[in-house]
Amino acid sequence: MLIDSLFRSPPDIAALAFFLVGWTLFSHATQGRIVSRETLTSAMNRQREAWMRTMARRDMRMVDTSIMGGLQQGTAFFASSCLLAIGGCFALLGATDAVLDVLGELPATDADARPVFEAKVLGLVAVLCYAFFKFGWSYRLFNYCSILIGAVPVAREDGQTDAEIDASVARAAQMNMLAGKHFNAGLRAIFFSIGYLGWFVGPWVFIATTTFILGVLIRRQFFSAARRAVLEGGG
Repeated sequence: MLIDSLFRSPPDIAALAFFLVGWTLFSHATQGRIVSRETLTSAMNRQREAWMRTMARRDMRMVDTSIMGGLQQGTAFFASSCLLAIGGCFALLGATDAVLDVLGELPATDADARPVFEAKVLGLVAVLCYAFFKFGWSYRLFNYCSILIGAVPVAREDGQTDAEIDASVARAAQMNMLAGKHFNAGLRAIFFSIGYLGWFVGPWVFIATTTFILGVLIRRQFFSAARRAVLEGGG
């Protein structure tokens, strides 16, 4: 079987475990479950809430609908890209022998048997499918958020209490943050799929590419200029 062939190699097992643990720990870290340092994602969540509160005071909400349209278009783009990449993976399965010949020319490559290579391709398909479902759900949540934005009464509208307005704003903000959360999860899967490509060269290269991807993402979330820009003057 494909999986049996793959797990006969201890280095492959170690590399895959490192990949999955690194991905999981980073995902939890961005949500504030491991480290206390504020991330770019959490800082942007506060801005999403501020956006919804500001939106409630606008009579004309073309700006807000335009922003939501942009968010949905970006999400749809990545979802479509995932489908294309999944199709490319299945095409790769049909060209296994040719790809193995090319990889065999690389000095750092561990020669893989055909079943092992196919198992790795199916693993990449699984990562891309995960990303697609995350983007698909995010797209739908952004659609729901658009509806909730439309349901938020204007702050000075007669017959509406502050409590009703606050509750409507909270619903829209929470839906917006959930959509962003799933979008970020899909984007992380795309980034980690790039690190996954190192496995086709060998387990040690897989560990190196995963480490590189982790380093890039950690810097962006915890130490980037974008994070400083969002937090500047935020106290």
